[in-house]
Amino acid sequence: MKLQNKVCIITGAAQGIGLATALKFAREGATVIVCDLRPEGVEAAVKACEKLGATAQGYTVDVADRVSVDLMVAAVLADFGRVDVLVNNAGITKDARLQKMTLAQFDAVIDVNLRGVFHCAQAVTDTMVAQGSGVILNASSVVGIYGNFGQTNYAAAKFGVIGFTKTWSRELGPKGIRVNAVAPGFIDTPILGTIPDKVLEEMRAHVPLKRLGKPEEIANVYAFLASDEASYVNGAVIEVSGGMTV
Repeated sequence: MKLQNKVCIITGAAQGIGLATALKFAREGATVIVCDLRPEGVEAAVKACEKLGATAQGYTVDVADRVSVDLMVAAVLADFGRVDVLVNNAGITKDARLQKMTLAQFDAVIDVNLRGVFHCAQAVTDTMVAQGSGVILNASSVVGIYGNFGQTNYAAAKFGVIGFTKTWSRELGPKGIRVNAVAPGFIDTPILGTIPDKVLEEMRAHVPLKRLGKPEEIANVYAFLASDEASYVNGAVIEVSGGMTV
């Protein structure tokens, strides 16, 4: 198993890509730390990981709140003494065109999708440096590479995550810590629940594979990057989009 005995923190792990990643990591032998805003979702995800035979713990965490993040990391260290992998998956959308976007919409997405990534990474880095090893994986998006209509806030955050990844890979690489980002395309998750069927069909038509991605297909990439099989991958942004940007 790729992640045997590795202590892995996954944010936004109660649904979608985060849940798929938690379950994939559980199957690969990891100790899974499930973090999400929704207590009921955290509990369900922990039980699902345990059903697969993994050790799992859950925490209700708001990644935009540094105290919340620090308390979670401190509890993990108290129980397990180390953090091997951080998957910065938590994210939200609040879409609007530039002229219509409110400051509240802009700030909310930046706080979770960008500031939250900073909070979590900074909270675990001292531990990883002391260990001389660790992996930080950041959720970007194809929107963070190419932009997207109506997503000023989301694009800014996901562009920023790529900047984090490139910078941290330089800073932390000499300490034995690898930092990479994954840029999913259109993935069939609850975040698409408000999109009309007609628009979803148009999205599928733009992908050479003619379908949306599955959360498990992103989770598989995270598992590879978290594992020792990716021991020389650092500072990369891996697009997982079915070829939509070809």
